[in-house]
Amino acid sequence: MKSRLMRKLDSIRANSKARDFVIADAKDADVTWGVAGPGAIWPPAADGSARFRTLPEFLEQIRQIVAQGVVDIVLASVSVMDHLAHQERIFDNSDVTPAIRANDTSDIWCARGARYRQSPSVPFSSVYLHEAQYGSLTAQSAGGPVVNLGLFSVTFNNNLESDRLHLEAFKAFRAEAQRCGFHYFLEIFPPNVDAGISVDQIPAFVNDWAARLLAGVPAAGRPVFLKVPYFGPKWMEELASYDPTVIVGIMGGTIGTTFDSFTMLAEAQKYGARVALYGRRIKEAEDPLSFILAMRQIVEAQTTPADAVRWYHAQLQKQKIPPKRSLADDMQLTPTQERYAINR
Repeated sequence: MKSRLMRKLDSIRANSKARDFVIADAKDADVTWGVAGPGAIWPPAADGSARFRTLPEFLEQIRQIVAQGVVDIVLASVSVMDHLAHQERIFDNSDVTPAIRANDTSDIWCARGARYRQSPSVPFSSVYLHEAQYGSLTAQSAGGPVVNLGLFSVTFNNNLESDRLHLEAFKAFRAEAQRCGFHYFLEIFPPNVDAGISVDQIPAFVNDWAARLLAGVPAAGRPVFLKVPYFGPKWMEELASYDPTVIVGIMGGTIGTTFDSFTMLAEAQKYGARVALYGRRIKEAEDPLSFILAMRQIVEAQTTPADAVRWYHAQLQKQKIPPKRSLADDMQLTPTQERYAINR
């Protein structure tokens, strides 16, 4: 991990009320959506037609974000990081830490026409950690691994068999990670199918699983931080205060208005979150660089969510980028955090 990220994590562990805040950009959507993963080009063509970014266009967007240097982590697939981190070495002189998605469970198999998410999630990983670290299964480096941070994801569905499989996969991953000297952060998704739990109970279900999952993990094997959906102040405060040694963050979830994105960020920080990993919210922004800069200004208390939306729209106007919504519409609050738990 890069020194800036390590310093922030150390500061947060030493003082849970520290204002240090980690912003991560999730650029691993090719693992989930395939060709659609890089997102649609904005604005559309003059005739109104739209197309998805190509992989080279997606790589260029990531290069720009790394060069900007505002985010602390860029998360991508192993193949993308092989290109950018191992071959191009774009992180060598950057304070941005590269990270890879270390597993790809069935609830993120979202190929067009696929129906996998209609079944309870089962664990799977395409990744060899040594390969992610060094670029191949046989490579070594006297300078250490080029990529040494990853995301491991689990999804619990109140289903004995699928949940047991996730537990076993996590246990095996932890052993491999410790043998490789690999750092990871842990993501806990809410159920991806009807789990026989009311919507009101899902936040408690996720929080309990977070505590229960880490109860069997000593300090040496724990994640550098934990990431869950933002269910609201009560549930974030409960999880963040339960074990102050665990750094808690939020995932972005479904795309809402810009005000929704910025409000969720500010609220989550207020109630104990110290990390935000936004994927689609950044990727689908009209101007990802300005969107990220606004996020940083919010978590450093330089602006409010409402003023950040106004500033963001002013940047779009300055760059002559048409907004997807009018300023008035983009200032509306949308209930994406609630919808995320039952429809992702």
